[in-house]
Amino acid sequence: MIEILNDSDSEDELPPGWEEMTTNTGNVYYVNHYTKGTQWTHPRTGRTKIVEGELPSGWKKCVSEDGQVLFVHHKNTTTYTDPRLAFATEYRESSQPVRQRFDGSSTALSVLHGRDLRNKIAIVTGANTGIGFETARSLALHGCKVVLACRDLKKAEEAIQKIKEERQDAKFDVLHLDLSSLHSVKEAAKKYKQKYRVLNILILNAGIFAIPYQLTKDGYETTFQVNYLSQFYFTLLLEHPIRSCRKSRVVIVSSESHRFSSLQTIEDFHQLILSPPAYKYWYMEAYNNSKLCNILFAQELANRWPSVNVFSCHPGNMVSSSLSRYSWTLRFLFMLVRPFTKSLQQAASTSVFCATAPELEGVTKCYFNNCYYCIPSITALDPELAAKQNYGLLVKK
Repeated sequence: MIEILNDSDSEDELPPGWEEMTTNTGNVYYVNHYTKGTQWTHPRTGRTKIVEGELPSGWKKCVSEDGQVLFVHHKNTTTYTDPRLAFATEYRESSQPVRQRFDGSSTALSVLHGRDLRNKIAIVTGANTGIGFETARSLALHGCKVVLACRDLKKAEEAIQKIKEERQDAKFDVLHLDLSSLHSVKEAAKKYKQKYRVLNILILNAGIFAIPYQLTKDGYETTFQVNYLSQFYFTLLLEHPIRSCRKSRVVIVSSESHRFSSLQTIEDFHQLILSPPAYKYWYMEAYNNSKLCNILFAQELANRWPSVNVFSCHPGNMVSSSLSRYSWTLRFLFMLVRPFTKSLQQAASTSVFCATAPELEGVTKCYFNNCYYCIPSITALDPELAAKQNYGLLVKK
């Protein structure tokens, strides 16, 4: 399924003098203002397109007195151009590759431009701050109902109010989720299933970094449990609402730092699960190991849940978020490199792309960086390691 994500350039850009238009039935045609001619195929690619579905939230279609079709937005924007053109669907033929539409400079809002998510419900863990907040905000501004799964409900409510200043009718819910407690994880999943029957999108965004050595009340090293084990468990407990949806997606936020993990064999994983002694602990190694576990989990989950699209992704390097809050040294370092790293909106783009991009329907078990497929480490692709490492929770949830 990976082979459809071929490399390409921006060949779909229209030549000078051309304009893209739509008929009342949604067929896309191309107007050459120099020759005054029209055609159904793209002048560069030779492909044909169609726009489908309802207009994006806030838009309505009107007809003027002279018979012209107009598209009117609630923010006093009027245009002759169908707003759905931004996400027109190509007639897919075997010879037509899916081209890369976004990159490291893209924002989550640009990824979602023109999309209508009003019939979707999503959970975003760690959504009250940083990348998680921008992820939740972007989805909500496009009509998705977003459940903010957070440890601090007061901060979650403050985040909701901030987003509602931009869109008053944005739909939210909050869910108390303390990833340092497996009991809290179980209760959160139980409360969600009592209230909702389906879950279209699950984005496992929450994470910690550079904390001192400590064990959770469940007896696990904290970075290992918060970044990986609890979110793994949370996903399994939500199996029914996720698999009850057609075309549901699970997005696991990992990191390029997984390439520097010290884990190589199943014996290494057993030692990690048993929690290393304090004298062997290094916060960077703990973080790298947890992020490798995230990708291995995504690989095995995709095998066991074939009807669900499962992705792992890298948001960006040293993004100025709250991730470095546990270390003054790292906070200073992150501040120094801030002009050279992604913004929070840009960092949220890849997880939002994985969660919503139409071209990823039917694609699964892929790792993305800068809104595009890339190959993770050799260890992350080891199917035997993924199966053995995740087997215990998968069968004993």
